[in-house]
Amino acid sequence: MSAGNERSGPEPTAVLEAVDISKHFRVRAGRFRRGTVHAAENISLALRPGTVTAVVGESGSGKSTLTRMLARTHKLTSGRLYFKGEEIDPRAAATKDYRSAVQLVLQDPFASLNPAHTVRYILSRPLQIHHKAGDDLQESVLGLLRRVALEPAEQFIDKYPHELSGGQRQRVSIARALAVEPEVLIADEPVSMLDVSIRLGVLNLLADLRDRDQLAIVYVTHDIASARYLADTIMVMYAGKVVEVGPADLIANAPQHPYTKLLLSAAPDPETATKTWLGDSGAPPSLVSPPSGCRFHPRCPFAMAVCSQQAPPSFDVAADHHVACWLHSPEQVEAQSGALG
Repeated sequence: MSAGNERSGPEPTAVLEAVDISKHFRVRAGRFRRGTVHAAENISLALRPGTVTAVVGESGSGKSTLTRMLARTHKLTSGRLYFKGEEIDPRAAATKDYRSAVQLVLQDPFASLNPAHTVRYILSRPLQIHHKAGDDLQESVLGLLRRVALEPAEQFIDKYPHELSGGQRQRVSIARALAVEPEVLIADEPVSMLDVSIRLGVLNLLADLRDRDQLAIVYVTHDIASARYLADTIMVMYAGKVVEVGPADLIANAPQHPYTKLLLSAAPDPETATKTWLGDSGAPPSLVSPPSGCRFHPRCPFAMAVCSQQAPPSFDVAADHHVACWLHSPEQVEAQSGALG
């Protein structure tokens, strides 16, 4: 589903769907005036059971803001959210059922785990609060540890967070999220603070949860190499907007937006067809006063006059593959075809 496309209703197969959601923050822009940060604008996505959607982009692209809107820790400035086909009232606080169904795993596992409590307590609390423990609380906790491959589970249950490695702490964070039997798992940069040698294990765990438990997973990362390894769908964000979205193999092997090509050229893979180095100039723009037109145009080697004047809509370039770039407008495609002919 493309960013910013108007829809008459939710997709029937999606457990969670966002339609044109935006988030703006009011900030002090100077001593006597205030400004607005356009952190995320007109983002649409549909999360289906048994799939991983990777959200990729540089720092400041709006990835974490998107996760907070989906988790409902940030209120929407505009747009609509649907859960299992039912529209959510944006003015109402998230219900207990929604909190159970949509769980967020944060970037820093040490900061997100209370160092004063053991793993037993950390995993017991959500089981008790949401009445998921069953008849044997300890066995339920041990089952969660086994589910995230912390075995033998008995060796981990009474440890404190500081006694665990970074990868083990992140697995405990994931186990805590799984304790309430979620249907959507939002993992915000879950491996960025881990050693390279143990990142693959956590990625494989997420893939297993997708396949075995049919979870809908949002995987947020700045590393497009890990996204193409794990994801079914990749959504590329730049300066608060979606610039390209499509099947992971198409994004990795045939990227259509110049920014996606730039990301891939910085993370080369000998198995992909993308070999071009575009170079890079400038930095992501201020979201208090973003550029007019396409937000990437000040850095784009292919920028045209229209790019600085009008924001591009989302163009269909293949099945389920959408790009917000004027290079793919019908007029440009026709002109390129004529030049080749």
